[in-house]
This record gives sequence, C-alpha cells and structure tokens, in this order.
Amino acid sequence: MLNLRPVVHLLGLLACFVAVLLCIPALTDAIYHDQDWKPFVTAALVTGFIGFGAAIASWPKDGLQLNLRQAFLVTALGWVTVAAIAAIPFLGLGVSMTDAVFESMSGITTTGSTILTGLDHLPPGILLWRAILQWLGGIGIIAMAILMLPLMRVGGM
Repeated sequence: MLNLRPVVHLLGLLACFVAVLLCIPALTDAIYHDQDWKPFVTAALVTGFIGFGAAIASWPKDGLQLNLRQAFLVTALGWVTVAAIAAIPFLGLGVSMTDAVFESMSGITTTGSTILTGLDHLPPGILLWRAILQWLGGIGIIAMAILMLPLMRVGGM
C-alpha cells in the first residue's frame, strides 16, 4: 500500500511556495496602479490556504522519507499542480482554461510557446509571471533532484 502522507505534505509545501511567488506579480501590478493584481492575490490566498492545510494535515509522524514510487509521484503531480495553480492569473486575461493551462505549462517546462498575442500590451504583472514561471521551470529540475535524492537515500546524499 502506497503511503500518500509524504506526497500530500510535499505537494502542500509546493503549493505554498507558488502562493508566495504569486504575490510578486501582484505587488508589481499594484505598484504600477494596474487592476490586474486581483487574480494574483485571489490565487495566492486560495492556493496558500489549501497548500498550508494539506501540509499541516499530512505532517509526517516519523520524519519525511520517500521511497522511489512516492518520489516519482511527487515529481509528476508537482508539475501538474504548479501548472494548474499558475494558470489562474491567465484566466484574468479572458482566455479559456485550456489556453491558460497551456501557457502555464509552457512556462514551467521552459518551452517558450505562447498563445498570448500582443505581449507588448499585457500588464506588467502577467509579463513578470511568465518570466517567473520560466525561471521556476528552469531551476525546478535542479531543485527537485536536490530535494528528492536525499529523501530517497540515493546518490550518497
């Protein structure tokens, strides 16, 4: 039987991290007196609340250790979770859910594809959010390896 407690705990912590990142473009839009900060704040509050609740409710009783199956599950669900959360601000632009998820997944996989037109005229918060997603995707592989290998007791870490 697969113990999902550490998986849910790590996904909750990941959601909290993305919630903090959502505050950066919200602050940028607020500084530029742009009303597009609201989807960022809404997404940050909902994501932070759910992520914190999941992390606390699934707190590991005997320390956080992952086996190989759990690590693969955290990695796969982590990408899906981040893409779903990251799509919320794009919905504020009036794009469909499919396009918003495509845009966010494109960012975190660092493929650079976009469905958005007129990038020059987009709010500064959205442009910053796209850049943050690409940065997060680029560093995400490295961070996942650094975080997961010691928990799996692999690679002498």
